[in-house]
Amino acid sequence: MSSERMQRETVCFDYMGFLSASCKKHWSFIDAIYGVMPIFGMVIKPQAELEQNPQAQLTVLALQVLSTQVSDETNIIRLIRLAEQQGITSLDIQLPYGLEIEQLAVITQQCSMNISLFPVGERLLVQWTSASC
Repeated sequence: MSSERMQRETVCFDYMGFLSASCKKHWSFIDAIYGVMPIFGMVIKPQAELEQNPQAQLTVLALQVLSTQVSDETNIIRLIRLAEQQGITSLDIQLPYGLEIEQLAVITQQCSMNISLFPVGERLLVQWTSASC
């Protein structure tokens, strides 16, 4: 995929689907490494396997990087960073519950890029306000 920003198409990520898939997954040693050091999975993943549509690509990477062993806030931060690295400019995350103000504050504080968060019930819309450094 080129390094240019993607068109203003919103990519959707079903966080509940991730949680469900994670509960059914049989973990290997490599999966455990991905959970502890998420960047490891992104580095060794074959590029040809990742050349899909943006939503499928984000899902493949997210299943490697997100972990049920960390907080939802940490997973959402990781997901936002992954989306930004993939050039996604608008991300709609479907959550199992609405986020509290404190959770949104943690996410905003931990994300180094310029983003706007729009919580709508059990969804979180993330939009990048400008290119990150």
